[in-house]
Amino acid sequence: MSPPAGLDAPLEDFLTHLRVERRLAARTLAMYREALLRLQASATAAGVPLRAAQVHHVRSWVAQLRTRGLAPRSIAIHLAAWRGLYRWWGRNGVVAVNPVEGLRPPKGAKPLPKALSVEQAVAMATHRTQHSTPALAARDHAITELLYGCGLRVAELTGLDVQAGPQAAGWLDIGDATAHVLGKGSKRRSVPMGAPALAAVQAWLQQRPTLADAGEAALFVSRLGTRLTANQLRNRLQAQAAQAGVPTRVHPHMLRHSYASHLLQSSGDLRAVQELLGHASIGTTQVYTKLDFQHLAKVYDAAHPRAKRKA
Repeated sequence: MSPPAGLDAPLEDFLTHLRVERRLAARTLAMYREALLRLQASATAAGVPLRAAQVHHVRSWVAQLRTRGLAPRSIAIHLAAWRGLYRWWGRNGVVAVNPVEGLRPPKGAKPLPKALSVEQAVAMATHRTQHSTPALAARDHAITELLYGCGLRVAELTGLDVQAGPQAAGWLDIGDATAHVLGKGSKRRSVPMGAPALAAVQAWLQQRPTLADAGEAALFVSRLGTRLTANQLRNRLQAQAAQAGVPTRVHPHMLRHSYASHLLQSSGDLRAVQELLGHASIGTTQVYTKLDFQHLAKVYDAAHPRAKRKA
């Protein structure tokens, strides 16, 4: 069954709470909206008011998600949205019991994050894109250097402003060579910038006035002079990867994965990588130890005289 076109008012109120008070990212809000639409559709089809739903109802609706072929990760997002709704209702005295509490999504294989090799990442970072203007080429170079050199998320990079201020989500301290960003959960962190990233940003700042609208606060702008969007950034990065000869489809988070993996390979300091990435849990960062092991295994297979087994 397809979800209805719109959410009922109480569910819209919950999304407003998540957007205004919890300050969830736009992408997360979009996924939660889809999950709430499905919850609303399932309850309507079953003739059950959402505020009267019981555990067995929710279990049935989760089973329907599995029947429709949703992946375990997608089901987990649905359950997180549903659980959050009932918790919010519980705090406001709307329901006495959370029927989603304790329910867990089906376990699925956890794919490792895809990272570029050091050579591929450096090729992208050093490549100068072909553009109609020097300003756009300088912008793209600075973006790639920050994504790989600082491990920034897309929203953290597009949220950067030229100057620090009460309304700025993030900014760069050129004198201190530090990026100050607003990460997930509205948590701020500071990340050091290497010399190549700093030089690329300074080169872009010299060109930025030729593109940016008067009064535009964003550090990175489009050819129209306004803040660069996430989609525009993804498109430019894919074009840059193709021009640099990287034989894979590159997305911004792949450079963040590469940053983390290459740092861990060189330092072995998991806690430091956790801090630099802004992970709340060390468990989230530990996935990169598996990437590190894969790298070591490839080195062993290629170089050790005992690695090759006889047929």
